[in-house]
Amino acid sequence: MPFPWRRGPAPDLTPAARRIIRLNNGFQLLFNLLWWMPVFYAYQRDAGLSDGQIFGIQSIYYVAFCLFEIPTGLIADRIGARNCLRAGAVVMTAANMLPVLAPSYTGFLLHFLAIAAGRSLTSGAASAYLYDGLRAEGAADSHYLRAEGTARALGLAAKVVCWPLVGPLMALTQPAPYVLSAASAAGSLVCALALPRLAPPEGAARAPGRRGGALLRDTGAALRTLRSSPWLTLLMVQGVAVFTLSRICQVNLFQPVLLDHGIGESTHGGVLAAMTVAEAVASARPQWLGSRLSPAAWVSLLSVALAAALAGTTLGGPWAVVGLLCAFAAITGFCYPVQRKLINDAIPKEAPRATLLSVESIVDRGVCALAAVAAGAYLAADRLDALLWQSAAVTCVLIPALHLALRRMDRTAAGRRAQPAPTAGPASGPGGVRPPEEPVPLPVDEGAAPRP
Repeated sequence: MPFPWRRGPAPDLTPAARRIIRLNNGFQLLFNLLWWMPVFYAYQRDAGLSDGQIFGIQSIYYVAFCLFEIPTGLIADRIGARNCLRAGAVVMTAANMLPVLAPSYTGFLLHFLAIAAGRSLTSGAASAYLYDGLRAEGAADSHYLRAEGTARALGLAAKVVCWPLVGPLMALTQPAPYVLSAASAAGSLVCALALPRLAPPEGAARAPGRRGGALLRDTGAALRTLRSSPWLTLLMVQGVAVFTLSRICQVNLFQPVLLDHGIGESTHGGVLAAMTVAEAVASARPQWLGSRLSPAAWVSLLSVALAAALAGTTLGGPWAVVGLLCAFAAITGFCYPVQRKLINDAIPKEAPRATLLSVESIVDRGVCALAAVAAGAYLAADRLDALLWQSAAVTCVLIPALHLALRRMDRTAAGRRAQPAPTAGPASGPGGVRPPEEPVPLPVDEGAAPRP
């Protein structure tokens, strides 16, 4: 199935699959509903923190996230993705209460460290659980992409509805954004507790009495998978551009770009809401992408479009900038679910899925941390336009080169599939390449869904 978002005959969802999708939607919506996001900078300033302390905490947060991703992905593959989601929801609930109990530098530092721990516990586990749950019900190929996109769209829509209420609620009680964030995280815990147990993946059984080296074995298995599957490694590298550009724009450069064009702070909330709506709509409708290009080609093309939209904000007036930022958000919405399915399809069914997804997250956030430092240096030197244009240039050079490497690898795999198999029966190559009877450009593991 080279174009999984195309509408066509698809098996009906089983009751278990519908339950998994509904609970995943609820978990993703509530877990990521951070009411304090639009006001955390002002909230920390009111608590007496300086700009240096505020941005220093952000730098520590990025580094901590990368460090936490290493053990949490391994833990998810050992205790199960469902239990990891539950642990992440507990940590997130406690994290959101820390600024209420200790509104100081130490309290905010611990708050963001706990946020990093909670999000790292769920970053790979949530996607792994949804993919494995739908695959167990024979619906990964036909429904995973839409389920991933819908969950993201619902979470974004909830932010559009809730974020405008933060100001009036803070007028009633100052800590309201953090209390409501904690309540939302507690709601995500309820969803995680209701998730059904999944059978362990085929080939994932462990020998009894050898739990002491389990984490090392999973680490070794993940590294062997990456070494034997250059396709998976290149897909991860390709996704770095999408994550870094979207995160740097929406978190670090959003307000500087608007202020640079004379757009006052009073309208920033409305612009952010418009961007969120655009991203939510696109996330829920990846099928709007045509079928003339493969999913990998779409990610490459959209990555270049992201860089071009960001660089284009240096040329237009205020309205053009707002329009380009909304287009940027919509492109991001299209990219994320397609990239997520590409990665999941490329992971062999016997590999430690959550660990490999955590590896991808480490790479993404490691590059993002470096980009954030560079962005700060450019802004300090008042060179915002140079930053945007140079980012676009780097993206437009590296992404096509990566795509050419993917195409060359695809042709090589196609040539191997065209050769007669030495033994009877379908076989998959390293990295979960499809059997010869399925001549498609993407290497999707044959266990993703039962054949008709």
